[in-house]
Amino acid sequence: MVYVLALAAAFSNALTSVLQRMGVEYAPPEDRMRLRLITHALRQPVWLAGFGLMIASFVFQATALHLGRLTVVQPLLTTELLFLVLILGARFQFTVGWREWLGAAAAAGGLAGFLVFASPRGGDLIPGNLEWLVMGLSCLAVIAIGVVAARRGPRWWRGAAYGVAAAVAYAFTAALTKVVSDFFATDWLSIFRHWQTYGLAGFGVLAVFLTQNAYHAGPIAASQSAIVLVDPLASIIIGVNLFGDDLRTAGAWGPLEALSLLVLFVGAIALCTSPLVNPSKVGGAESAEILTTRYRPKHGPDAGDPALGLPNT
Repeated sequence: MVYVLALAAAFSNALTSVLQRMGVEYAPPEDRMRLRLITHALRQPVWLAGFGLMIASFVFQATALHLGRLTVVQPLLTTELLFLVLILGARFQFTVGWREWLGAAAAAGGLAGFLVFASPRGGDLIPGNLEWLVMGLSCLAVIAIGVVAARRGPRWWRGAAYGVAAAVAYAFTAALTKVVSDFFATDWLSIFRHWQTYGLAGFGVLAVFLTQNAYHAGPIAASQSAIVLVDPLASIIIGVNLFGDDLRTAGAWGPLEALSLLVLFVGAIALCTSPLVNPSKVGGAESAEILTTRYRPKHGPDAGDPALGLPNT
């Protein structure tokens, strides 16, 4: 059941990334790292559709985290890339070539290898407030470095830097979600008596905000690569240090796990840099059939943009 729920969350995330990328792609450049970016997104029906899917993904992920380990659920979310390619290939009618199939096989094989070789167990520790504080401050420090790094550089660098910051925020949010879901399962009213609930809300909002900036700052290949690859790595570190997840690393198991992660990341990068994930094609003329006028404003910078192949109505 954990695997099914995690895969459902990954599928919802894939749809969310496409729809929300469309919702913020044409926001004014000066809106970056400002609340105006969110207000712009809220006026786009396509972004709101993606937000609804994001909520569904959170429910799937929260249930999976309640039933399973952080070091299992979060790596499974990398299958979002496989779903992303399938969505763009099937629904948008793009041709899926050998590069995409090899990338998908590498990502899936690397993920399966890591889960088999690592054989995560444990994860039953209850972290104290000091452990939470140290881990939270560490995550905030990495997030701050990512935001500062995103201030300058080419578009791909800015998108990747914001993506790294968002990924770390998502990883810490997942850790908080795991704890809050346990509270909810015992007594749902009790969640309001624990600071983790409010920390979850804060980090969740921060993660969503940083994600929109990542989509807005650079190509989806850069932002998605950073988010999908850094999130499981950060989650593994958090799971081991906070919850006591035990990975089998003795003898040959450690190198095999490292090799599996390397194969996973190579496959993920191949998928992220595929022409299928290029933002100029996401929403191109081929996709006009599903991006009807209900997803676009009739006036403004997004209306009938020729780069998207959308009619002006």
